[in-house]
Amino acid sequence: MDRLDRLDRLERKDRLESPKYFLDRRRHPRVRMDLPLEYLAKHDSKARGGIVADASETGFLIHSTEDIPVGTNLKIVVLFPKEYSLADFEVFGKIIWKKVEPGGRAKAYQYGLKFVEILEEDYWKLKKLLSNQPQ
Repeated sequence: MDRLDRLDRLERKDRLESPKYFLDRRRHPRVRMDLPLEYLAKHDSKARGGIVADASETGFLIHSTEDIPVGTNLKIVVLFPKEYSLADFEVFGKIIWKKVEPGGRAKAYQYGLKFVEILEEDYWKLKKLLSNQPQ
């Protein structure tokens, strides 16, 4: 390996390890949250619970103990604090990926959910939550 090859490798290594390389390049950045949610699948008559781990204007990362197939459409209601009470907003979304969480006695899953529909009023509630503005 000649000197130019080694120099080229070092430059590529620096690019991969630089903080700029790992910046989130999503159009809508994710915001960490820890909010309870209730969801209902189209084929299910019983609502189930979960947690919103992070959110953006276009989707959620959610945690649940239920095994939901990728491609499932869900109606989701997210609860959040508003002054001294709870408020909520509703979205319709689709599971686009699933991952089994390691460890623990019970199975737990992570899901990537893409919004399919959200009412304008609920969209503004979500935007306020994402910007950490008081409700």
